[in-house]
Amino acid sequence: MSELFNVETIFAQNVFTMSKMKECLPKSAYKEVVRVMEQGGELSLATADIIAKAMKDWAVEKGATHYSHWFQPLTGITAEKHDSFITHPDQDGKMIMEFSGKELIKGEPDASSFPSGGLRATFEARGYTAWDITSPAFIKEAATGPILCIPTAFCSYTGEALDKKTPLLRSMEALDKQALRIVHLFGNKAATKVTASVGAEQEYFLVDQNKALLREDLLFSGRTLFGAAAPKGQEMDDHYFGVIRERIGAYMQELNKELWKLGVTAKTQHNEAAPAQHELAPIYETANIAADHNQLVMETMKRVAGNHGLRCLLHEKPFEGVNGSGKHNNWSITTDNGINLLDPGDTPNENIQFLLVLACIMKAVDTHADLLRQSASDVGNDHRLGAAEAPPAIISIFLGEQLEDVVKQLVETGVAESCIEGGVMKTGVSTLPDFKKDATDRNRTSPFAFTGNKFEFRMVGSSDSIGSPNTTLNAIVAEAFCEAADRLEAAEDFELAVHDLIKEYMTKHQRIIFNGDGYSEEWVWEAKRRGLPNIATMVEAVDTLTTEKSVKLFERFGIFTRAELQSREEILYETYAKTINIEALTMIDMASKQIIPAVVSYTKELADTVIAVAQAGVEPTVQRELLAKVNLYLKEMQQALKELQEAEDKVQKIANAKEKAFFYSEVVTAAMGKLRTPADQLEVLVDKKVWPFPTYADLLFEV
Repeated sequence: MSELFNVETIFAQNVFTMSKMKECLPKSAYKEVVRVMEQGGELSLATADIIAKAMKDWAVEKGATHYSHWFQPLTGITAEKHDSFITHPDQDGKMIMEFSGKELIKGEPDASSFPSGGLRATFEARGYTAWDITSPAFIKEAATGPILCIPTAFCSYTGEALDKKTPLLRSMEALDKQALRIVHLFGNKAATKVTASVGAEQEYFLVDQNKALLREDLLFSGRTLFGAAAPKGQEMDDHYFGVIRERIGAYMQELNKELWKLGVTAKTQHNEAAPAQHELAPIYETANIAADHNQLVMETMKRVAGNHGLRCLLHEKPFEGVNGSGKHNNWSITTDNGINLLDPGDTPNENIQFLLVLACIMKAVDTHADLLRQSASDVGNDHRLGAAEAPPAIISIFLGEQLEDVVKQLVETGVAESCIEGGVMKTGVSTLPDFKKDATDRNRTSPFAFTGNKFEFRMVGSSDSIGSPNTTLNAIVAEAFCEAADRLEAAEDFELAVHDLIKEYMTKHQRIIFNGDGYSEEWVWEAKRRGLPNIATMVEAVDTLTTEKSVKLFERFGIFTRAELQSREEILYETYAKTINIEALTMIDMASKQIIPAVVSYTKELADTVIAVAQAGVEPTVQRELLAKVNLYLKEMQQALKELQEAEDKVQKIANAKEKAFFYSEVVTAAMGKLRTPADQLEVLVDKKVWPFPTYADLLFEV
């Protein structure tokens, strides 16, 4: 029987929450913390010392001996260096545990050892971590013992952002400032802050750890580089929302418990579409805390999996031919007096503030569709986008029938006099209640879909940080709000000006709206006709960061400098090249040391059988045919292996990061695909006892 526990008791027990601060701190210190969190500014060193001591005492009571500045470098994962609280022993030799305000506020990790895209030379090592007071400290429980983790930003000695958090915080401030102008124009003077909130649904796969350890591709790249389809996939639709198996259920229960202790609002769990695939969804939080928590979710998923003999796979496409994994980024914006700017109300056609916000978002997404596409691009997502359950690479907005009709009326006549009602759902069963339907259906193929009171950015990959997509979303919407506010604030007749602006934006940017099937070939041609960008791969998306349009956007709001954008461009090219290089070398290793030797051994066995059957006086027709077929694929595989090795040799001679990335994308990945094809054919033909590693059937259905 599973262990019983009280969620209310354990929730956030490992978090230094505001309530714990209020208990521990003098009133003056607590008020200073609240002021800095709400209005910005710096803590006095005296207050920082008080907070540091209280934080240390709380952590030590929970068994912590070390603290860490926990940050998110441009590796896509988190980083931490552990320092103990101990200081020099006193005169009696007694060890003293101390933690100062200076140590709380600032750390100094080695900046040259993390990706910097040329911002830091190897000999220029200094970097700084700075405490993000808006994200609470927490205790991470691991084999090292409890560690006090302090969420921090990470910047270079010269001030450039070297992480995901710093730009996200900058973008949140930009959105707050510009959205507040819009809110005040509509008379909500009581609002003093507008916050971007995010709920990031997390999809993942669980496979048996012992089987995963037998596959080099899962170890080194997180996905299967070889593998024939199992006899059954997801075609029966029987895994989605199906009964959760006992082993997986035990994992989910421990995962929830560990996340709740960290203050992560894990709410929903279920089986996803593919066999061995699952999902966890949290409740909304401010964007930067949501980003921090999503990193903790991914890390905890991996750690807890080991306790159950499982391995958690977060790659966007760990198995060819079945559903890939995404991370639906649900984004909304809300005032501090409780107004959700994306709530249309019962009559959206009459909600002028909502219609202006909607028009601005249409403008933002249409103007910067290429940049939004880039924000969700990573190596693994190239395998996922446009496939089962994933949106296409073409950015469009789904509004649903009700809002699309409102937009159409405004564009055509300038007035929306009606809106489509949802009606009543009648089940036809007397014992079941009739209930009010939503005014529109959903569209699972849309990359950016309005879902009632938020936008769901469904393009984000499962292994990726949500820092970049939310930084971009905040930035492009802040720009649209800023330009709208500039015009409206200068207008003599506000009502007429806002009406004209809504009609102008919706007319000019209606091409971004698409409610149809995003998978269809017709949409590809239609999107091209509309002039919408179709950026198929990560490497094609990278240079959208450094266009003059993008640089102007990010510099205008102080989110990125040109140098920071150029560094990220360099890092992305390098990351792509390094990732595909690892995959290619892994394929070469598996092919040359595992698959080909196993098949050669099998062909000898077949040849011996042919000879033995012939000597027995029987024509070995079946045996000869099988031997010929296996030998043909073996020959194809050997040739493809040689071509991949040659491509790898060529790419190593390319010095330019962009050229190297494109060579990997266009040449090396093609060679990898050519090697995989005969190998997967051989897997179908060769005796299972001979095959050198677990198959898809073993991994996906034996958990």
